[in-house]
Amino acid sequence: MTDARPNLDTLPNNFIIPLPQLSAIRLRGEEQQKYLQSQVTCDVNERNSQSLQHGAHCDAKGKVLSVFRLVEHQQALLLIQPEESLTLSLAELKKFGVFAKVEIEQATDIAFAAFVGDDNAQALQTKLGQLPDESTPVVHLDDVSVVYLAGNIHRYLVITAVETLATLVDNTNSPVVDSDVWQLLEISEGFPCLGTDSVQHYVPQMLNLDQINGISFTKGCYLGQETVARMQYLGKNKKMMVQLVGKYNGLLSEDIAVEKQLGENWRSAGEVLNYYQATDGSSYIQAVVGNDIAEQQALRVKGMPEIELSLVTLPYTSTS
Repeated sequence: MTDARPNLDTLPNNFIIPLPQLSAIRLRGEEQQKYLQSQVTCDVNERNSQSLQHGAHCDAKGKVLSVFRLVEHQQALLLIQPEESLTLSLAELKKFGVFAKVEIEQATDIAFAAFVGDDNAQALQTKLGQLPDESTPVVHLDDVSVVYLAGNIHRYLVITAVETLATLVDNTNSPVVDSDVWQLLEISEGFPCLGTDSVQHYVPQMLNLDQINGISFTKGCYLGQETVARMQYLGKNKKMMVQLVGKYNGLLSEDIAVEKQLGENWRSAGEVLNYYQATDGSSYIQAVVGNDIAEQQALRVKGMPEIELSLVTLPYTSTS
């Protein structure tokens, strides 16, 4: 594994990211789809075995418990997400799941890795016989599922047993980078990275779930649906998720916040969801800010005036 933490411009052409920080809530049973449809923001009834859906699981007040990628793996449904944001969501799903014919658990017997680059894509195709793409985002072969994640840097997310994944990585002639590079790509692609401190703080629109097809406004009732719909149709959402970039030669603190300049003063601009800092000091921050923020707004890290931040347009939205 390479020790350097690359920035977006110094990423290798081909690389593998081990993902021990990812986990999944697994649902299986006769009513797995019916039950999940009543709990999450996406329209689960539109899925099939080769589809990928984005979504959120909310509490009764419409605050997000978790953001996930929904795929099928070995006839079960997986809500793939960071392990640190999984606990409360899992408990809530289990609580209501006792009334349905469904088993709900954390999937501890599978592992994840991202394969990036044309050479890795060719290697996966040789081993698996087929690659997913935008029209068929998920393919399965025996106990392996591969998910195509489109974007400026597209990725193939491999899901399988721990031992199988280790063999697949070892047999692929590609550098293995730090697992935190996943955060760099998630931030740059605008996919929400929820941690423990972010759970139950935001409605889905504040995390741009409406812009990545993570909310269905026609599916009917689900937990928190009234708040989500009211936010959408009454135009009450005042926040959005953004990417900020800067440079700092020291180490960023784990507890950072963003400030904006108002005249000669500085005021709170938003909360940081996650960040990635490269070896050269390039810093990428995912934050929730007011949706009235201007593209040229002067921004900085709170308490660290030397770290000036710039707003970067996400692939799917405009900050103007």
